[in-house]
Amino acid sequence: MAADFDVVIVGSGFGGAVCAYRLSKAGARVLVLERGRRWGPKSFPRKPEDPWLWDDRRPVACHGWFDFRVFPNMSIVQGAGVGGGSLVYANISVNARKDTFDQGWPEGITFESLVPHYQEVGRMLGIAPVPVAQWPERTRLLREGASRIGFPDRFERLDLAVRFDEGWTYGQADPHDPDHAVMSANAFGIEQGTCVHLGNCVIGCDVNARNTLDLNYLAGAERLHGAEIRSLHIVRHVAPSPDGYEVRYEEIADGSLKPGHVTASKVVLAAGSLGSTEILLRSRQEGLLPLVSERIGHGWSSNGDFLTPALHFLRRPPVEPTRGPTITAAIDLLDGAYRGKDIFIEDGGLPNIGREWLQRRAAEEADDPREERLILSLLPLLSGGRFLQHVMPWFAQARDAADGTLSLKQGRLWLDWDVQASRETMEAVASLHRRLAGLTRGIPVTPIAWSVGQDLITPHPLGGCNMALSAADGVVGQTGGVFNYPGLYVADGSIVPKAIGLNPSKTIAALAEHIAAGIVAEG
Repeated sequence: MAADFDVVIVGSGFGGAVCAYRLSKAGARVLVLERGRRWGPKSFPRKPEDPWLWDDRRPVACHGWFDFRVFPNMSIVQGAGVGGGSLVYANISVNARKDTFDQGWPEGITFESLVPHYQEVGRMLGIAPVPVAQWPERTRLLREGASRIGFPDRFERLDLAVRFDEGWTYGQADPHDPDHAVMSANAFGIEQGTCVHLGNCVIGCDVNARNTLDLNYLAGAERLHGAEIRSLHIVRHVAPSPDGYEVRYEEIADGSLKPGHVTASKVVLAAGSLGSTEILLRSRQEGLLPLVSERIGHGWSSNGDFLTPALHFLRRPPVEPTRGPTITAAIDLLDGAYRGKDIFIEDGGLPNIGREWLQRRAAEEADDPREERLILSLLPLLSGGRFLQHVMPWFAQARDAADGTLSLKQGRLWLDWDVQASRETMEAVASLHRRLAGLTRGIPVTPIAWSVGQDLITPHPLGGCNMALSAADGVVGQTGGVFNYPGLYVADGSIVPKAIGLNPSKTIAALAEHIAAGIVAEG
């Protein structure tokens, strides 16, 4: 019997969306299975009682916007919905630094080989920096910080996947009124506005100014090239079948989980560092894919994420972290210029609405130890209290040791992450944040979760299905194909074999462009 589809793609983030568009454009019959729901400006969570959280233990009752996973010493935040991580990220779309690829990658993956793919991703996502006339105060504070620590030339504006109107300014009357957004249809016929600095990037832009994947790659795959996208489908296993592979899932429907399956000649796992790794771990453990490399789950990285809020009472105008794009600029010290550690400092923002939810949950008695740990990890966002307008969330990424291990423990995904090999790097980041805050007349508040418990939180999980030259060293080869299983691919952050030390979404998308091009070439 013929397979149901030519390609089934599991997940719709930066890997899955790219593959869906490229493969459907090439004529393949493509199905995308996404665990989360479809979201839009009319359904984004806004009230404390709205569906904010996804819970992998009870997805029927809890399939909301953020997926928080709490493990010993590490909490991970992911998006859940059509568009994957693009729904909840800070819009930053930057190339990895050239030296990232000098070691740790299979020889076919080089910076030069990814350049055309980086360019195509930038074109598809419509990237641009925040216009200088629209800089929020955080951007100016970051630039001042770069000068005061002796690295004025390391300050750089970052490209964002956001639509901007050059005519908009903070000086106009009621500048954040959504009516100031200039509305127009994008290349795929979807109405989008321009940024009015609402500050809601990570919880969904009210005027659709963010170029999230559901508005471009996925829209093109679905509207122009006939790809089918099924939301609320949680993939559990992949197994070989006579016509390729069988993908087994559970659909959230009518208040329950309904099992189902679909077959395809090729399968692309793009469910993220946790999701794709878990699917392969389960499929291997249950004997469906017994030849998956023993390296599955190894080489996990938090990408060195770290947040230090600081109170800048003396700054005028005030910092106002709830206004403007979530991240706008960086201080690039990825050459080890500070304490010999590779660090990338950024400004940070947070939505007022999200803070209100956190405050409410923090005031309640947590009925789950995981939620209690989560609130503790995020308490730094509450540090400003009623002085929030004066808080600067100094953010950073760094090149950590990438030595975590994902496994299955009592039937659930588990992360073993020991801070020891990354401690000096994270302490250098915390020190640099304190120095930046102090030299710009701020009072840093190093998170107690780190100071006391060495706990971290990351929105940038990488690794678990690492790229390598052989199954002895990784899970997939340089084409994204799973070793020992022709026609089975992985295309997401799980294949990144090391910390890259800055926002990884563009690199993940560029790798997916590379993998999709290879699949198309194979026919």
